[in-house]
Amino acid sequence: MFDDGKKPYVLVSAFKEDVKPEDVEQSTPALALILDEWQLSGKMIWSGSFDDNRSAMSIIEASKNEADDFLSKYKNATDSFLSTYMYQWDAMPLLSLLGNKQPQATLTPTDEI
Repeated sequence: MFDDGKKPYVLVSAFKEDVKPEDVEQSTPALALILDEWQLSGKMIWSGSFDDNRSAMSIIEASKNEADDFLSKYKNATDSFLSTYMYQWDAMPLLSLLGNKQPQATLTPTDEI
């Protein structure tokens, strides 16, 4: 198996208490550019918000250097209104558990009715 050094990283972001709508609006083009460049270079990113509408999670697959670079750019664009943290997937036990292939239950037909 080829090991390219890429691993999944999880970014967790939450709006700061003193968020100003104009900060979000001003940062939107820079954030869109960061995400577009990431995807156009063929790199994977999944993201979504939580039910509280104040926090979100993104998952990227990258080398350590790529992940650090992405986080730096992301924080530079959003630091005025978001608190963002990055974890390597294995550092989050629940996600690591979900990431491991679990044995599938199999159904065995029986003659019983």
